[in-house]
Amino acid sequence: MFVARESRAEPVAETLAADLGDADVAVFTGTIDDQPIGYAVGRTEVLRDGSRLGVITDLFVDEGARAVGVGEALMAELLSWFRGRDCAGVDTTALPGNRATKNFFEESGFTARMLVMHHRL
Repeated sequence: MFVARESRAEPVAETLAADLGDADVAVFTGTIDDQPIGYAVGRTEVLRDGSRLGVITDLFVDEGARAVGVGEALMAELLSWFRGRDCAGVDTTALPGNRATKNFFEESGFTARMLVMHHRL
């Protein structure tokens, strides 16, 4: 269900290109020695009360390059970008059972605010 509804739509190259041209979307690349090893994408949306919410749609670092600070650097860039757009907060997704992702977000100051329940038919 996540892939069908929330994950980045394919073709990925086209949807990332569209994000690069959108003023309400930020795309960052994480590198080591000028080699891309990760990326992050965030967007803003206006809520019903007029406030802005930041949404992290993509955050990925190659498995072999994790735990060296690239993810943290990407997160810092995203949070700075969201602050610069006066966002009241930031949402993102961690899938059930993905403890490493949940821990990463919690270490970055995130807390769970809602669980989405699903009944497969």
